[in-house]
Amino acid sequence: MLKENQDTNSIASLESFTNSNIGTNSNALTVTQVKPENKVNALFQQFKSHFFNELVDDRNMSGETSQKIEQWLSQHTLEELKQLNQAAKEHFLYEGITFTVYGESEGIERTIPYDLIPRVIEKKQWNKVSLGCAQRVRALNLFLHDIYHQQDILKANIVPELQVLAHEAYQPHMYAHDLKGKIYSQISGIDIIRDRHGEFYVLEDNLRTPSGVSYMLESRKISQKLMPQLFQQNNVLAIEQYPQLLKEILAENAYVDNPFIVVLTPGRYNSAYYEHSFLAREMDVPLVTSRDLFVENDKVYVKTIRGRQQVDVVYRRVDDEYLDPLCFKPESTLGVAGLMSAYLNHNVVIANAPGTGVADDKSIYPYVDKMFHFYLG
Repeated sequence: MLKENQDTNSIASLESFTNSNIGTNSNALTVTQVKPENKVNALFQQFKSHFFNELVDDRNMSGETSQKIEQWLSQHTLEELKQLNQAAKEHFLYEGITFTVYGESEGIERTIPYDLIPRVIEKKQWNKVSLGCAQRVRALNLFLHDIYHQQDILKANIVPELQVLAHEAYQPHMYAHDLKGKIYSQISGIDIIRDRHGEFYVLEDNLRTPSGVSYMLESRKISQKLMPQLFQQNNVLAIEQYPQLLKEILAENAYVDNPFIVVLTPGRYNSAYYEHSFLAREMDVPLVTSRDLFVENDKVYVKTIRGRQQVDVVYRRVDDEYLDPLCFKPESTLGVAGLMSAYLNHNVVIANAPGTGVADDKSIYPYVDKMFHFYLG
């Protein structure tokens, strides 16, 4: 869960932090450059820990990569690093890159947690993690197709039948409904952790309405601003293409060529609204609420200044139970009446598909390894 570490009281100019010599902007934090030999070495004392540290404990990381990062860190005092980190935090607040935490008296708007020191993963390690995540998502999609069709894994008593069919996220409306490519989760959030020995593990799966990718993209962007030398010296894998890849994936799942795509948001009071607007803007597609959409003859339309426009793909950031008041919660004002009927008649794609939540539940997590063997051999 995202948490905040300290409050922000002032707004710093991001452009003032693009070099080692930090400018004298009156609204910016000012840092005086110090000669390397006078740097405080207290930073490296923190490397001694029983927790895994990629910079000193990862045997797969090349010595050259580690040395470049250590060299950059050694050229800055702890106070300078704290000020750079604060500059990033103030930039997030100034740009509105926030999320919402409910139920706290001191306020609900929070900037994203940010750590200036990069977490480095070698390409060969990342390739292994990437292939493992792809395999996991494939197995979970096959599981979802199975439980909404033949239910072979339930009949084989590998996953308890009652645990699936009686689950609150299981949607009977989806039974026997065929999806293009048998893809239920177009966007999957796989949470990865490392133990004290550096081994990677999956903490949990997120298949319903995964969120957080915009914060990753913005964190990378601010890192490039604050640490340009590190990015120039190292071959860092690019991630800024994510929104276009997302758009391509959504388009591939549509039933028509050149589909009209929208991002459905609950509205600006939602905790992840910044991400909804960010992705819509980056994909160059409309950001809509339930009031912008309507269904007629089992087809979904969006209201525009030029009249109505048929929608082919809805990238929804609304939970299942609020999607359609005619199908789920009748009191919902966040969904679109008739949306599920249009969906079940293959006139629109909803991503991710309703009913995916049963596969990412904590009670199903222990059976995922068995899904690999059952579906993938």
